Amino acid sequence: MKKLLASVLALLMLLTACGGPSAGPSATPSEAPSQEPSAPAGEVAVTDVTLEDGDVTDDNYRVFYEIFVGSFSDSDGDGVGDLRGIIDRMDYLNDGDPASGLSLGIEGIWLSPILTSKSYHKYDVDDYYAVDPAFGTEDDLKELLDLCHERGVKVIMDMVINHSGRNNPWFTAFVNAHRSGDASDPYYDFYTWYAAPDNPPGGRTFYPIPGTDHYYEGNFSSDMPELNYDNEAVRQAVVDVAKYYLDLGVDGFRFDAAKYIYFGDNEKSGQFWVWYMDQLRAIKPDIYTVAEVWDADAITFDYFPALNCFDFTTSQTDGRIAAAARGGSVDAYTSYVDGYLDEIQALNEDAMMVPFIANHDTDRAAGFLNPANGQAQMAANLYLLSPGSPFLYYGEEIGMRGSRGGANTDANRRLKMEWGDGDTIADPEGSTYAADKRVSATVQEQLADADSLYNYYKRVILVRKANPAIARGDYTPLDLEGAKVGGFVSVYGDDTVAVIHNTGTEAVTVDLAAAGASFTGINDTVGLGSASLDGSVLTLDGQTSVVLGR
Repeated sequence: MKKLLASVLALLMLLTACGGPSAGPSATPSEAPSQEPSAPAGEVAVTDVTLEDGDVTDDNYRVFYEIFVGSFSDSDGDGVGDLRGIIDRMDYLNDGDPASGLSLGIEGIWLSPILTSKSYHKYDVDDYYAVDPAFGTEDDLKELLDLCHERGVKVIMDMVINHSGRNNPWFTAFVNAHRSGDASDPYYDFYTWYAAPDNPPGGRTFYPIPGTDHYYEGNFSSDMPELNYDNEAVRQAVVDVAKYYLDLGVDGFRFDAAKYIYFGDNEKSGQFWVWYMDQLRAIKPDIYTVAEVWDADAITFDYFPALNCFDFTTSQTDGRIAAAARGGSVDAYTSYVDGYLDEIQALNEDAMMVPFIANHDTDRAAGFLNPANGQAQMAANLYLLSPGSPFLYYGEEIGMRGSRGGANTDANRRLKMEWGDGDTIADPEGSTYAADKRVSATVQEQLADADSLYNYYKRVILVRKANPAIARGDYTPLDLEGAKVGGFVSVYGDDTVAVIHNTGTEAVTVDLAAAGASFTGINDTVGLGSASLDGSVLTLDGQTSVVLGR
């Protein structure tokens, strides 16, 4: 295949002596995708990663980017992020040209809940068939979907079906049916409930239905009543909702609180998801779905017969990724990945690993993986250059910080994106995190800095894309000598690569032949140093990763 790019890293410094960064988003909503995207003022283009003509992601092995919509980009000046703000920022996320080196290069977007709700987070849905006006309109959603699809980007919606909001018409009808004592009403059993003097089921939380001696279930909040999945009408209702958005063009869903469909009963909840996914795949066979099952792997595995799940064991300050990135054992990480893949693929041959470091429910990664000492960079290598479909959280690529802290609020984990170019986006209600501690440099500042974390992430994603076997191949850990050096071999059809990481700060030299590995050249190097291969002997600088080929 003819090489598209084979030049060295080039800096495109477009700022004039008296000029400055442009204000606001780089594209207007009506602009068609550019055939030859240009960098915003001062942006660095990554041009030393070689892509082949065929390096186009047409399956579900994608790098996804989670957007907390209300905190990302504001298009209309009201301080609230919206769908049009995302449209305006698409050149930042994916400019439609994988070889340009001018965008982050993400291949999928996870939208946090966008349906109508009274809360800022929208995890209590009032109307499953309406986009919240604060975020825009259904036409805006269609436009975003069309633009993403033109650029090869899939879009999944956060679908919250374990519970609805209290203001949902379904719940209003449920309450009215109980008040009137009409057990024949089709909404009478739409939510889980019990009647006094019976005792409530153990371990679950219930709230009174006013005017009755009945109680409805709300394990997350009184504002989030739990739907009753023993009711066939409820099951059909959530199939209808999913079909509506799949028909609209959405590529799939992230399912919130998947293990709580039947509270405390993972076996029964897992069976529901098998049934539900059968219905959805009948509508869209190539649907992309991932479930939130925030628990130990042994519990998460109960859900893999139905669909992929986020790997929470890799995430957060005590997760597998952070432990290795801080100079821990790479062998421990690769051995974990190998065992995890064996487990999930025995349950479902199409199962994928879905690693991540942080999301909207966790403290941000830069608070425990410091970009200044290379830990954030090594974490990016470890999970982006790995099998499956990794997810990064908006702002992770610029080292944004945020944690619940003493205020004990998740709003501090969902702070406004630090664009630095005049975007009018504001923080979510209830946030208290100090403004001067959030980020060391804004997006606008990092665009022009070849050594910025943003440009590092951009390059790692390009390296992953240039080596498709990393995500898709048969995975075998490498047995290398050295506590802080390790890696794996991945075989994908006729393509075989090895990915080797050195998470320590000192250079290491390893003989690949001693590990039974044979590679003829270096495909790519990404990290704070360099690598060289002399026959079977690899020399790898500290906090650096290398992709080897045959």
